[in-house]
Amino acid sequence: MAVAGAERVQAGATRARILRYLARTWPLYLMLVPGMIFVAIFSYYPMYGVVIAFQDFNPGLGFVRSPWVGLKHFRYILTMNPDFYNILRNTIVISTLKIATMQVSAIALALLLNEVKNALFKRTVQTIVYLPHFLSWIVLGGIILDMLGSNGIVTRGLKSLGLESPPMFLGSNKWFVPTLIVTNLWQGVGWSTIIYLAALTSVDPQLHEAAAIDGANRFQRVWHVTLPGISSTIVLLACLSLGNVLQAGFDQVFMLYNPAVYASGDILDTYVFRAGLIAAQYSMAGAIGLIKSAVGFVLIVIAYYLADKYAGYRIF
Repeated sequence: MAVAGAERVQAGATRARILRYLARTWPLYLMLVPGMIFVAIFSYYPMYGVVIAFQDFNPGLGFVRSPWVGLKHFRYILTMNPDFYNILRNTIVISTLKIATMQVSAIALALLLNEVKNALFKRTVQTIVYLPHFLSWIVLGGIILDMLGSNGIVTRGLKSLGLESPPMFLGSNKWFVPTLIVTNLWQGVGWSTIIYLAALTSVDPQLHEAAAIDGANRFQRVWHVTLPGISSTIVLLACLSLGNVLQAGFDQVFMLYNPAVYASGDILDTYVFRAGLIAAQYSMAGAIGLIKSAVGFVLIVIAYYLADKYAGYRIF
């Protein structure tokens, strides 16, 4: 009897704690509801559509009545599709170059801005380099096409300097990937510096003072004090970026590429778009998308494992 009474008292105390907790935090949970509904409708509900990767999908027959073909499309993609491995290579090359150049450029820009003492000049530069991030690739793509096209301002400027045959930045496989990398930096490097600038505020100023007293110049203080102070942030972001290896930037590539540069600029997302929505090869496009999602999931798991191991970052 005494034990049962103690258990009831303990259960009542637990319920009381839960009710007090919910009374205090229910607005926070309420704020989660729109996001959960959005994710459920636009992320989880459409996942049923992956069944088309295992069918000869016919929109007129729908998901239920379209004939099942098993792994037919996967076998075709991996063994008989002449374009798949070139597209996969393009995707990995472009995304890897984007990640590497963005990391290095963002760190360099953050270090340079951190050394600026004039607050007005620093804020002005930050505003200028942040601005392209808030413009969509529809707008930026139009600007770049006007600048780098055959009659663009850059092409005309190079001709006026005496260069008879300026590079075809958007029409040559040699120049297209570098153009993607540079324009990606223009659009995103300013925004990417925010985390590094925040990390730089945690570096103890006394370490810089001690290094200056010991005779270290500004470059030496950056190399031996500042960079080690933000090394954990650098490692963390490098590890997390691994999950984006197959995300080469559909919006940018789609706005800038053309059939002349498919050999170097066609990526998985643009190929899926053309195969699925233009050529109406729905099942093959679905199979490629499913392969990409599966590989991306593995990369994300590896990224978070590395982030936990080398930077102590955990999501739960």
